[in-house]
Amino acid sequence: MVEVLAINASPRKYGNSYKLLRVAVEATRYAGAEAKVLHLYDYRIGPCLGCVSDSQLDCRYPCPIDLDDANGVLKSIVESDALIISTPVYWYGPSGHLKNLIDRMTSLENMIFVSGRSLMEGKVVGLIAVGAESGNVFAVAQLMTTLNSMGAAMPPWAFAYYVGQGDALESRESVLDAANVGYLVSRAAQGCHPKMLRYNPSLLDELGGKKLLERIAAETRELYRAEHSKRVELIGSRGRGSVEEVV
Repeated sequence: MVEVLAINASPRKYGNSYKLLRVAVEATRYAGAEAKVLHLYDYRIGPCLGCVSDSQLDCRYPCPIDLDDANGVLKSIVESDALIISTPVYWYGPSGHLKNLIDRMTSLENMIFVSGRSLMEGKVVGLIAVGAESGNVFAVAQLMTTLNSMGAAMPPWAFAYYVGQGDALESRESVLDAANVGYLVSRAAQGCHPKMLRYNPSLLDELGGKKLLERIAAETRELYRAEHSKRVELIGSRGRGSVEEVV
């Protein structure tokens, strides 16, 4: 069975990035694939140290800089057939933690020069970007260019995005796009010819429509209750000072 790794690259497990990712995951299962969700911020991933610039053959998988959780996440990527990555938009690009992972994935791509083949070669990738303002397409374009340069394949209709400060689940267009990302990425990984990969405007209804969205909303409310208190504790009173105090 095709295995899809769904990566939530947001520090908020209950936010819009995760909500749309959950829709995509539901569609992967509808397509007959297996899906595993990975919350990227649960893992310590340090920046790339540029080994490849010292010696081409020093950059390889497993990453020789084994001081954090990166190799564990890279292992999950290597073992998957497809990736769906959902990220918030931070200053017109993906989240910094995701950028760290992408840079560390150079160890997968550079295996071309170690064993003759990029470990990203042929993996199917879909992308989701969520931002309050502009920058979604910039973030998607950056990720799409980079991952394709590593050897990954992009099927038709391979990305979705939501722009706004509201609830992404209330945007039927964004939800439907996310569902099609999940379904089409899975079908492409199953070997479906690109000409057979068509956008399905009825897919959300086939997945359960309003009942599915209510279920995901309830799930994210539970995640909010479990996670938000930790964030409040982390920020503490430092996040509640007046403008005068900050200045």
